[in-house]
Amino acid sequence: METLINTLLAVAGLLGLVSLLPPLAKRLGLPYTVVLAALGVGIGLLLHLGGGVEQGVTGPVTAFINAVGEVELTSAAFLYIFLPILLFETALGVDVRRMLDDLGPILLLAIVAVLVCTLVAGLAMWWVWGVWHGMPTQKALIVCLLLASIIATTDPAAVVSIFRDLGAPRRLTILVEGESLFNDAAAIVLFTLLLGILTQGGEPDLVAAASDFVFKFVGGVAVGWLLGWLTALVVTPLRNQTLSEITLTVALAYLSFILGEHYLHVSGVVAVVVAGLVMASAGRTRISPESWSGLEQVWSQLGFWANSLIFLFASMLVPPTMMEAKWSHIALLVALIVAALVARALVIFGILPALHWIGASDHISNRYRIVMTWGGLRGAVSLALALAVTEHQSLPDYIQEHVAVVVTGFVLFTLFVQGTTLRPLIRLLRLDRLSPVELALRNRAVGLSLSNVRRDLEEVAEQFGLDVAHAVDPLLERGAELAQEQLDLESQYGPLSLDDRVFIGLSTLARYEEQRYLSYFRDGVISRLSVQTLAAAAGRLQDALKTGGATAYEKAAGKQLKAGRALRTALWLHRRFGWERPVSARLTERYAMLTALRFCLQELNQFANDRLVPMLGKQAAEGVRARLTGRVKVVEEALDAIRLQYPAYLDAVQAQYLIRAGLRMEERSTQSLFEEALISREILNDLERDLRERWQEVSSPPKLDLGLATHELISRVPLFTGLPPDRLLRIERLLRPRLYFPGETIVRKGERGDTVYFVSSGAVAVHVPGLDTPIRLGSGDFFGEIALVLDQPRNADVTAIAYCQLLLLDKREFNRLYSSDPDMKTHIDQAIEKRLSA
Repeated sequence: METLINTLLAVAGLLGLVSLLPPLAKRLGLPYTVVLAALGVGIGLLLHLGGGVEQGVTGPVTAFINAVGEVELTSAAFLYIFLPILLFETALGVDVRRMLDDLGPILLLAIVAVLVCTLVAGLAMWWVWGVWHGMPTQKALIVCLLLASIIATTDPAAVVSIFRDLGAPRRLTILVEGESLFNDAAAIVLFTLLLGILTQGGEPDLVAAASDFVFKFVGGVAVGWLLGWLTALVVTPLRNQTLSEITLTVALAYLSFILGEHYLHVSGVVAVVVAGLVMASAGRTRISPESWSGLEQVWSQLGFWANSLIFLFASMLVPPTMMEAKWSHIALLVALIVAALVARALVIFGILPALHWIGASDHISNRYRIVMTWGGLRGAVSLALALAVTEHQSLPDYIQEHVAVVVTGFVLFTLFVQGTTLRPLIRLLRLDRLSPVELALRNRAVGLSLSNVRRDLEEVAEQFGLDVAHAVDPLLERGAELAQEQLDLESQYGPLSLDDRVFIGLSTLARYEEQRYLSYFRDGVISRLSVQTLAAAAGRLQDALKTGGATAYEKAAGKQLKAGRALRTALWLHRRFGWERPVSARLTERYAMLTALRFCLQELNQFANDRLVPMLGKQAAEGVRARLTGRVKVVEEALDAIRLQYPAYLDAVQAQYLIRAGLRMEERSTQSLFEEALISREILNDLERDLRERWQEVSSPPKLDLGLATHELISRVPLFTGLPPDRLLRIERLLRPRLYFPGETIVRKGERGDTVYFVSSGAVAVHVPGLDTPIRLGSGDFFGEIALVLDQPRNADVTAIAYCQLLLLDKREFNRLYSSDPDMKTHIDQAIEKRLSA
């Protein structure tokens, strides 16, 4: 009982101290982990030098100090208690849609960075080992590589928070976050392999080690993905049951780690990360917005507690560890610091430019790369892995001592040298300063805000008969200061050009666009999947503006309407296996997304009139609106294409959109009536029950019938009209229905022809070489028969003009049909002669 009380006292007291650190870190301008580590080292130093408090002294303070000193943190406790929480909470906050766009670069950065750091730092320490201890052995090399793998994982929290403060491109932040998630996993898998080689002895098998690394990594992905999706399916019927939903995610974090690591012998770290990413993506669409908000708050709190406690407990071990330091340890530590920085620079300055050259990443300036290199802080994960080595009884004492001292010293260097100098480095590189364009925008925005505040104050003063002079005078003074600053700015850099003002307007609109999508989701008007897609697209617009200006903005806006990876996968499944349901679901979401996008663009147009004209001038606002008009036109064309093929469905989607918006307005109005005491709590509850029932009716989008029933499609093809029912039934069994998107290529010139296409509905364009205008084919027409009858390659490209429902007949069945039906053969021959003569 006494032990339990002491442990609870230690944890509660430390959490009380931790609660004071975030505001202290903000006041000092330091990363939170640096302040946390300083507290842990201070407590550890007090306990190590003072030995606690004598047992004769009583009281809660002395009991707390003794209790903290008695807490024993093992590596198993860290791995199984704290690590799943830390990883899952980080993964849950990642923008999965944006991360998937850069999954290749992220995995490359994560895995290659870990391998490069391990190899470069390990070889450097091995060389130093030989200088101090004579000829280095193979075992010494494994020890050095093990040491390097422990510090290969980075904690990007400090860099990410600074990048956000600086307004760095969001894609850069996504790269850093994603790299951190997966390099934790890669480093721990590599550490486990090297530790196994070191403890088992014998000659290391590099091929076996590499295959084991791949197996553990890929196996962890599979376990995490499977458990994540099972949880997403289970959580669906628990919708609006917040407590159950949150509890299920906590269980998922621990189950994915334990099942993967302990029972299936794959990477539990990778399993937790992937499970968290699945929930961050699929879970958002299956959990109500209110419940998701609560879930994020709970996980944020759990992550804060876990990170703080593990850092404190690990930092408390620093003083006794560093007391054992020898000159040989210092030499290894210096080699490790230099080599780790060199390895980090090789990755940041070598791989990132290569990714940009192949189009897999935006350009990242050298100043940002320097910050990424210097900001590669290490934290509790490295300390815990070192602790696991010191607990391994089969390893000699000198190896345990080397690992403990060198890793601890390295973590201290990254925290107290790199961490404390990160912001000064940013100031030195002038990354914390606004550009002339941003300064001009700030002055214009603040000036406009001050004028609005002055007007509102004068209205309030007039309403209540107050003297407004004392309140208005400071505003006038501030306005004069801003005007002078703007004059000084223009005298130094010249007045803002029209392009600069258009850039400011587009940047403002891109941020406002993202806010509107989030607002639509909170109001229940669009789904979680829609808000993820649209908000991610708005983020890409912001990144494109920062890297390429207005031209890049227009290109990014054009890409927004292209078929995404999920839709292309659904189309492949439909064409390969005949599955219609995935295509229907993806199209349903696409139509809802287009409807929300059109509505938002109309709001943006009004926003440009109301807010941008007074801030940027009429000419710049016109330039912004011109680009908005271009986006609206493209969206309208996409919606018109849908309306031509599925008019009733599009009307149903738009009607549901308005119904959901109306329900949210009704909900707010009802709540307002209660707050104004116009209705009682009983009436409010009754009205809310009615609203919930009506919400349930429109919670799912209307079902889309793709209209790909073969017997219905055949009836629209004149070639088959008038055939006997038995003949028609035989033909129906030979045909395969298929849906094509506007702009999609159906047939390519020069490829081998093995299919004839019958157009049931829609329209296609045949691009014949030598013809200025493509030949347009519509419902009832067919194409592809020339290549089959004449046994030659395709002689034209064929693309879909609108949504097209086609019937496909392969070569063997076509030849059988062509030779067995004289009337059909005559019809096809006439079509071939007509097209060849054209």
